[in-house]
Amino acid sequence: MKKRLSSYIGALVAGAALLTVTACGGGATASSQPGEASTITIEHAQGSTTNVPVNPAKVVTFDLGVLDTMNALGVEPTGVPEASYPEALKKFSEAKYAKVGSLKEPDFEAVSSAAPDLIIVSGRTAGAYEELSKIAPTIDLSVDAAKPMESFKAQTEKLGKIFKKEDEVASKLAEVDKTVADTKAKAASAGKGLIVLTSGGEVTAYGAGSRFGIIHDVLGVPTAADVKSEGSHGEAVSFEYIKETNPDILYVINRDTAIGTASSTANPILDNELVKSTNAAKNNKIVNLDPAGWYIVGYGLNNVQAMVTAVADSVA
Repeated sequence: MKKRLSSYIGALVAGAALLTVTACGGGATASSQPGEASTITIEHAQGSTTNVPVNPAKVVTFDLGVLDTMNALGVEPTGVPEASYPEALKKFSEAKYAKVGSLKEPDFEAVSSAAPDLIIVSGRTAGAYEELSKIAPTIDLSVDAAKPMESFKAQTEKLGKIFKKEDEVASKLAEVDKTVADTKAKAASAGKGLIVLTSGGEVTAYGAGSRFGIIHDVLGVPTAADVKSEGSHGEAVSFEYIKETNPDILYVINRDTAIGTASSTANPILDNELVKSTNAAKNNKIVNLDPAGWYIVGYGLNNVQAMVTAVADSVA
């Protein structure tokens, strides 16, 4: 962690004073009306935060999925992490958005200086929850990989409630539901799939119940193998494993591209005879998924629709 909190008490007092004020949230236009609550209680991955302001003026988020949802709802953040932003979120690399640390490590001084009314963390920064809570009301909107869509929807509806965008959230989630249903209807007969992530010349596989398990668990693509992966961790595999598994569809996520150390979505390490011998290669079903969308952004309103659409195209 970077600088600690003890020297920012003054900013905390100022931030606390702001909690009593309800104002428009960036691109949001609504504000509290007489008789409406200016704060609400939000249940989240680390408990319950009782003083979350409705339509907060200044929001710091460390989660790019949440940022994607805010962007979809027309809500502007005050602070975002330093990151290799995908094209859809490229504007948030601009200096007008305060940089408050990295995707994994908050800069507490920068967060305090931004004087946020609300801080949103998720898996990568969940460990900083307690200290960030001393700066401003903080919520942890981590998505549960064991039930990703239910969790994603619940977290998104909470954002709709905070930003007074419930109708927009309901409409966009309905669009996602329709694409999911259409994809499931085709996926069961489209062949067995294998998900791999490539990084620094290494290959790891992911199965049902993993961070990328939405392909199997939600969209219904049958698994080509019983991959021993759990949560965010995959199972290290070889090219021989891919050949023996012989998937009909090979989903590839290039981590090197996602984190900005490579420029191409496709991965040359899979360009070998073992992989070429699979049904996926023979049938032109090696699907290079958007690296940043799948590895960095994850569960945001626009991004989930894009993720589901990519799988829908693969089973069409």
